[in-house]
Amino acid sequence: MAEAFIVEAVRTQVGRRGGSLSAEHPVDVAAHVLTSLVKRAGIDPVVVDDVILGATDMVGPQAGDIARLAWLAGGLPENVPGVTIDRQCGSSQQAVHFAAQAVMSGTQDVVVAGGVQLMSVVPMNIAWSAGRDLVHPDPYSGSRGWQGRYGAQEVSQFRAAELIARRWEIPREEMERFALASHERAVHATEQGWFEREIEAFGAGSRDECPRPSTSLERMATLNPLTEGGSITAALSSQICDGAAALLICSERAVEQYGLRPRARVHAMSVRGDDPVYMLTAPIPATRDVLRRAGLALDDIDLFEINEAFASVVLAWQRELGVGSERLNVNGGAIALGHPIGASGARIMTTLLHELERRQARFGLQSMCEGGGQANATVIERL
Repeated sequence: MAEAFIVEAVRTQVGRRGGSLSAEHPVDVAAHVLTSLVKRAGIDPVVVDDVILGATDMVGPQAGDIARLAWLAGGLPENVPGVTIDRQCGSSQQAVHFAAQAVMSGTQDVVVAGGVQLMSVVPMNIAWSAGRDLVHPDPYSGSRGWQGRYGAQEVSQFRAAELIARRWEIPREEMERFALASHERAVHATEQGWFEREIEAFGAGSRDECPRPSTSLERMATLNPLTEGGSITAALSSQICDGAAALLICSERAVEQYGLRPRARVHAMSVRGDDPVYMLTAPIPATRDVLRRAGLALDDIDLFEINEAFASVVLAWQRELGVGSERLNVNGGAIALGHPIGASGARIMTTLLHELERRQARFGLQSMCEGGGQANATVIERL
């Protein structure tokens, strides 16, 4: 089978809600990572076959196929098309999958994949609230098929995080220790300058803004749960934030023709579904499936990145897979670094690639939970 190579990967700083990216236009932020990617790779942008970006809540400034608009706003060639996709939190990881699949199939040779989300500018789930005055106000209410199968019960990420904590018997104190470690690792990585190579700053900021050096178990313990009687608090949840990221995926033919240096290859890919009410558990079967497809065992993986949508999600994954913390989210995760939904998959992969290089390690595995009870999983191999 043909190979798909990661030639370059770049991201903006992750801006906190109301931070350095909060007054910017999403099209301009996405354009910035696209132009930075092309410049870093040293490739003529006219040879790009397609631009695939992930985004959710595609309304207002994130509407109108932001992949195409951002490419044009960056002053890049008009002959290159773009498409925007929504697989919820995994949108930009799926963008990488589509790009790699296009290259592996031989139908394309040079594809840009990434994502953008400015949650300060376009509030989370605004696409849902925009439908309140329509005949059917949201994706579930009034659907005979959905309600016939799942009833009228609440379907939300917050309830799912609580259900997972109960099912896997994960106490609040354990989740708080996990969240604190995420912040400590992210703060340490920032102070050591480990993120600097992957960031092309935009706007008024230059560093990730969400990690909290001053947080503590004592402070976390004072927070009220998000739902009455629950255990999930804001401290145990991914942060609302802003950011964009992009990767250049190329075929072997393109690498040779354009004199490019591949940094990694996409070794295996999977996307799996699970219970949509529990919603956030699919990284467990997706991890198992991608390892099977890769012909690898858990012990073969040097670094794991499992998106910290909520602390309970990652801890349940650990309970099922038996992976220790020393290889998992080693520079912190979304609890500390933030979760700009449409961009997170590409942001995480960019960070994973750079950390594999810093450690001179070989294999990295990434997975993330997604709305509807789905998960993408990817194994990349550093070259």
